[in-house]
Amino acid sequence: MKKILVATLVFLSSLCLSTSALAQNKEIRVLLANHPYGDLLKAAIPDFEKATGIRVKVESLQEGQLTAKLTTEFATRSSSVDVFMTRPLQEGKMFYKNGWYEPLTMDFADYPKNVMSVATFGPKAYIVPLVTEWQVLYYRKDLFKKAGVKVPTNFTELEAAARKLNSESVAGFASRGKGAAAVTQSSYVYNYGGLYLDKGAAVFGSKPAVDAIRFYGKLLGNYGPKGATSMSWENIMPLFQAGKIAMWTDASVFYGEIVDPAKTQVAAENVGIANFPGGPKMNSPFIVTSWGMALAKQSKNKDLAMRFLQWATSKELATKGMLANITMARSSVWEDKAVLAKVNPGLVETRAYAAKHGNPLDRPYMSAVGEARDLIGELIIESINTKGESPNLEKMAKEKVAKVNEILQDTGEFGK
Repeated sequence: MKKILVATLVFLSSLCLSTSALAQNKEIRVLLANHPYGDLLKAAIPDFEKATGIRVKVESLQEGQLTAKLTTEFATRSSSVDVFMTRPLQEGKMFYKNGWYEPLTMDFADYPKNVMSVATFGPKAYIVPLVTEWQVLYYRKDLFKKAGVKVPTNFTELEAAARKLNSESVAGFASRGKGAAAVTQSSYVYNYGGLYLDKGAAVFGSKPAVDAIRFYGKLLGNYGPKGATSMSWENIMPLFQAGKIAMWTDASVFYGEIVDPAKTQVAAENVGIANFPGGPKMNSPFIVTSWGMALAKQSKNKDLAMRFLQWATSKELATKGMLANITMARSSVWEDKAVLAKVNPGLVETRAYAAKHGNPLDRPYMSAVGEARDLIGELIIESINTKGESPNLEKMAKEKVAKVNEILQDTGEFGK
């Protein structure tokens, strides 16, 4: 009897310890970006914890720091990360090749096919798209009206408008000119019928691609703000807000800040947003998944992590994101009445066009994307500095193509 009592006490003690351990293990580690949607999630996590009993250990980092931290932890197999925000175009291919993403079995019917293309490898999805952005044309309605200029729908009209609107005090046109940053303005290349990569090989030395780069350099060189080759979006936006730019082609994500009365001198009613103009061959502006969310392959808490992932990418939170002026990836939130009552119709219209006709890439889709962007960026700077008339552009393009192909060969991605 004494032995049975002792055995029972030992069993009950073990059960208590096991239950206690399980309770303590209901914790996951989540890495978020310092991004508006990351901030929204961070604020909502206490509600998730209360509803599920799962404790979330959350860290927020700048995008470069986030990538570096994840890369270091995953590469050294020292990571305890369960769920993380990720940039599909910047790190997706590398993370997939290294086996750092867990494949996902979820319903992705609420996402456009072009948006899902960079979240999928082979037959499986590895990333849930969170935030999308697409290339648009921002323009000053008041300046257009005063000059008698209509909103350009193609590149010929875009150049004519830039020429007419350009003056000593107001640049007729602006877009990214700072090397690698300018590479993301790929809609120009697409609309000329060119590509950066095709079937795992660099092809931006083709005539359509070089013609596009010449046209881009001509626009910025002749009608852009002074010092264009040192400007990315963070340099252009203050100029637009100060009323010193008539037209700006860039990502849709900036609209909210452009019309924010606390940040701009230009009245919201004087700011227009329109579809990116068509080129000689087509009109296929980029529409990219700038941020997604993934489950770490090495996570030891995959069931708990999956519950968090499904919550963090839910339609409910996506709707909250839209109402906070974050352009979410889910299609259904773009049809929500509460959202449509608040979101600018121009954003809705340009998103609908891009979701149907857009190219899902805004840069070379490869592991060593940073190196490729630097090389192509040198080509774009040459074109801007010569106003699109450089006699060396074709030769330079061939040299850069060869170097990018060498990189693709080194990473085992050439021809794939």
